Amino acid sequence: MTVPARVSQQNPRALTPLAESIARLQTGTEIVFGTPSDDWTTCSDLLAEPTRFDLWRKDLAEWMVEQYGESDDRATAGYIMGWYLHVPGHLAGLLFHTARRVPTLRPSDMAFRLNTPGRPHPVGTALFCDEFACLPDDPASNHPAATVVPNEAALAAVLRARYAAHAAQFVASFGQVVRFGRRQLWAAATDMLEYGPWAAGRLFGDENAGVTDAAMILPEKLEPFVAASSLHFTDEGWKRKRNSCCFHYVLPGAEPCTACPRTCN
Repeated sequence: MTVPARVSQQNPRALTPLAESIARLQTGTEIVFGTPSDDWTTCSDLLAEPTRFDLWRKDLAEWMVEQYGESDDRATAGYIMGWYLHVPGHLAGLLFHTARRVPTLRPSDMAFRLNTPGRPHPVGTALFCDEFACLPDDPASNHPAATVVPNEAALAAVLRARYAAHAAQFVASFGQVVRFGRRQLWAAATDMLEYGPWAAGRLFGDENAGVTDAAMILPEKLEPFVAASSLHFTDEGWKRKRNSCCFHYVLPGAEPCTACPRTCN
């Protein structure tokens, strides 16, 4: 996989509505609108050539050996499964929560940049398509790139469908090079769809609203996802039970992740 990068962005005075929404995101990670340079990985290019996942896993395995003394095929597959799905899931959750806008989420419209050197996880996300769905009261609802839907439930359904279309391509591609079954892959997709809006709520100071958004997007078990949102309030705050496992626990000396489905009831 590849490294550092710059993204060529539009002139701030000529930003489209979706680019403006992205420019307002202050998340501590790189989220940009624009055409990425060659050292970014376009999602569609990666999915079209599944063996490139093996190169990514090789880089991750080398990092795991440095950190834990050994690596494990299940862990490299589990980490990358979650990392990849986080790219569309996180961006979708952020834009839904902060702007009530949903981008296309097509793999050909998205790219990511990996951290390097060190743990090779995505540290940058790029979107380069103007099209978005929004509500009737959106100030840019009359923009040529806008598709207006009647209410928030309909907008959540658009997000769910667009994310599912992207995730389906990932499941088909990644499933060719790992030993995970479709249920495990869709479980990870479900987790990241729920996590995106919840994380956005926490990041922007209204976790309750993020939980509400997650419940709106996953109100029940809807195919191809494996569960409804599991977020629930406890004495320690909002918690959830993940549907998928990243297999971090198999690494020497590693503790199970928070909300690990193997340890939580």
